[in-house]
Amino acid sequence: MKIKPFKGIRPPKELVEEVSSRPYDVLNSEEARAEAAGNEKSLYHIIKPEINFEPGTDEHDPRVYEAAKEQLAKFRKEGWLVQDPEEHYYVYAQSILGNQPSAISSQKDKTQYGLVVGAWVDDYLEGRIKKHELTRKDKEEDRMKHVRVLNANMEPVFFAYPHRDDLDQIVAEVCKGQPEYDFVAAPEGFRHTFWVIKDKAVIDRITDIFATIPAMYIADGHHRSAAAAGVGKELKIKNEKLKIKDPEYEFFLAVCFPDNQLNIIDYNRVVKDLNGLSEEEFLKALEEDFEISEYRDIEISTDCREVRPKGLHNFSLYLGGKWYSLTAREGRYNDSDPIGVLDVTISSNLILDKILGIKDLRRDKRIDFVGGIRGLGELQRRVDSGEMKMALALYPVTMQQIIDIADSGNIMPPKTTWFEPKLRSGLVVHSLDE
Repeated sequence: MKIKPFKGIRPPKELVEEVSSRPYDVLNSEEARAEAAGNEKSLYHIIKPEINFEPGTDEHDPRVYEAAKEQLAKFRKEGWLVQDPEEHYYVYAQSILGNQPSAISSQKDKTQYGLVVGAWVDDYLEGRIKKHELTRKDKEEDRMKHVRVLNANMEPVFFAYPHRDDLDQIVAEVCKGQPEYDFVAAPEGFRHTFWVIKDKAVIDRITDIFATIPAMYIADGHHRSAAAAGVGKELKIKNEKLKIKDPEYEFFLAVCFPDNQLNIIDYNRVVKDLNGLSEEEFLKALEEDFEISEYRDIEISTDCREVRPKGLHNFSLYLGGKWYSLTAREGRYNDSDPIGVLDVTISSNLILDKILGIKDLRRDKRIDFVGGIRGLGELQRRVDSGEMKMALALYPVTMQQIIDIADSGNIMPPKTTWFEPKLRSGLVVHSLDE
C-alpha cells in the first residue's frame, strides 16, 4: 500500500470539541441543525451545509455546495481550522467507555488505535483497497461535488489493515507522548484521543511498512472512498502533463486500524407487515427452515439483552409482544460460501424474500434497518408503537467475514455491517492542493 503524510488542517486544541462533529451520513439535516444550534464553529456548517439555509432546502441545491466552500474559507480565516506547517501522520484512538449501551457491552473500556494517512487513489482504483459494499451513483456524485468544490477531503474514510506487530509498537510509542486532543464527544459519549507524529524517521518507517502490506479493506465510508478516488482520478487526468510527483490530489484522507482491534455490532431489520399472513401463519411458515422457541419467564429489560442472538445462524424475532429464538436448520445455509454463511443472507433468503416477499432491501419501503447501537429495545419499541409489525435481530458479522468477502471479490448484502465507534469528523482535514 502506498501512503503519504500530509499537512493536516486542524482545529486549535481549545476548539476541537466545538468544531468536531459526527459524520455527515449518520444524521439527517434537522438533526445536524439541532446539534449545531448556537455553534458557528460546528463542522456541520461545512459537511451538512444545508443547515445554513431555511429548513427544507434541498441538500443538493448548487447554493448548498457553494455555502460549504464559503464556510471552509470562513473557518480558516477565523482560525477555527489551521494547517500544520509540516507533513505528518497522526494517531487517532477511540475508546468505548463503561457507560456505553449494552449493544457494545462486551467492548467496554476498549480502545482502538488508527493511523491517519493519505491513501493512494490508484490503490483504490486498482483494487488493492478492497470494498465489500455496492455504492449508489447519486451518493457518489453528491460527495464528489463536495470534494470538488472544497478541494479537500473534509471527512476521513475508515480502513482496516492486516494487523502488524511493528506498527502496533510504533503506535504504542507515539501514544506515550502528550496527545494533541483528548475529549469525550457528545452525544454518543466515546472518547477521542489524537497525537501528531512529528519524528521524520518514524514517519518514514510507517511509510515503508505500509508498502509491504498487500491490501486494505474499507470498513466504513464506501461512498466517500469512491468519491475521493473519483475526484483524484479526474485531477490526475487534468494535470497529467505537469509531471508532479505524488501530488496531494492523488491521495485522500483515511484512518487505518488494525483488523484485530475493530468492533462490529449487529444491524437489524424491522418490517411493516407480514405480507398478508396472520402471526400464526407467519410462525408456521418459519418452521420449515428454522427451529423456533419462545422466550418465556424472563424479565426483558429496556435494552432486551436477554434475547440477543446467541451465535451465528441464531436470530431473535419480536412479534405480537413476544420474543422468539430462531435457529436456521442444517442444510439451509452454506458455511463454505463467504456470502452464503452470512446471517443477512440467510434471513434475506428464507424470511424476507421467501415469506414476506421483500426482494430489494435497498428500495422496498416495507423494511427499515436499525443499527445495534440503539439496542434491541428500539426494535421492540417500533413494533409496540404499531409503526412496524415485526423485528428481526441478527448476530453481528466478523471482520474476518468482511475480509473473506472482499478478497473473493464478492459484495455483502445491503445493511450488513455497523462499526462503532464512528470516526469523529473535523479532527483533521486533507487539502488536495498543498
